Amino acid sequence: MSIPTLRTLARELSLSRTTVSDALRGSPRVNAETMARVRAAADAAGYKHNPLTGAVMSQLRRSRGQQFRGVIAAIELVEPNRAPQSLRYSQAVKDGINRRASELGFKVENFEIGPHGLRLSRLDAILLARGIQGLVLLPAAGFPDMTELSWHRYTAVYTDYLIDHPPLHCVCADHYRSMVTLLQELYARGYRRPGLFMEIALDERLQFRWEGAYLATQKYLPEITEVPPLRIESVTQPQFEKWFRKHKPDVVLGHFPEAMAWMTKCGARIPETHAFVCLNSLRTDGDCAALQLPAAELGARATELVIAQLLHNELGVPAEPSLTTLKIKLLEGPTLPARKAAAATGAKRKVKPAVGPA
Repeated sequence: MSIPTLRTLARELSLSRTTVSDALRGSPRVNAETMARVRAAADAAGYKHNPLTGAVMSQLRRSRGQQFRGVIAAIELVEPNRAPQSLRYSQAVKDGINRRASELGFKVENFEIGPHGLRLSRLDAILLARGIQGLVLLPAAGFPDMTELSWHRYTAVYTDYLIDHPPLHCVCADHYRSMVTLLQELYARGYRRPGLFMEIALDERLQFRWEGAYLATQKYLPEITEVPPLRIESVTQPQFEKWFRKHKPDVVLGHFPEAMAWMTKCGARIPETHAFVCLNSLRTDGDCAALQLPAAELGARATELVIAQLLHNELGVPAEPSLTTLKIKLLEGPTLPARKAAAATGAKRKVKPAVGPA
């Protein structure tokens, strides 16, 4: 039995090869009825369209035969008045995308969506014209909506926890496991009153992973005083100081390094009597211990997944979206010394695991 080709499909359907090719890649130049007829015939014949072919041939013509495998798009939803740490994080993710794409023989084209960038309808037209079908979506504030794109043409991975519109594969930092690991490390260093403060919007955006791990782990570590987390709409000094004076945590975890000054105002001496860990190293200047989010690694892993899906011709919204998580590292700093005597005492007792098989 002969292998079906564009030529045989075109002959069977009495259409040109161009029309058949356009129909298989979802070109708006082909009407819906013809597109459906071509795709039905291709499925019946067992024809498998390679989504990279058009992009490869186009680039080969431009590059005069240099080695090349395809093009993917890095798409960023840009909001006005972005914080500096957000810009640095996005750039690190893009660095990871570009590095891994280059290693795999792919070129990356960058696009910005937002008030000062492209509209989704315009982006859709550009991606189609350039034959780009692999997309890496950078983290966005809130819960992004990308449903306007013609998703039957694309495969994509989102570099954050959750996207519902449409539901896509995601790659993100493992915030839950990292909080568990951090609390166990603090316990080993002798801290017994860990306290967590965070803005409600951030807690919700992470689907309560920081808070959930914090609350669960406190219950399984012996001799731990359960300090309730401070969750507020916007972190302010008066609210923090009220919480700090009432619950007296000996180590504070949060996203805002300015809390160290507030702790000092309440009588804490860092690191002699209290410790502090920032939950995002991009918010610091290296002046405190912090968790380092794997931004570049997220971009690289998302790129690998997108390219793998392209090579397997897996286009469209996935039936079962997956979540891939990467480890967050603790960066040592002057605000987190070990309390050797207390740590030695605690080490004599067996620590129950904070998480485990159900």
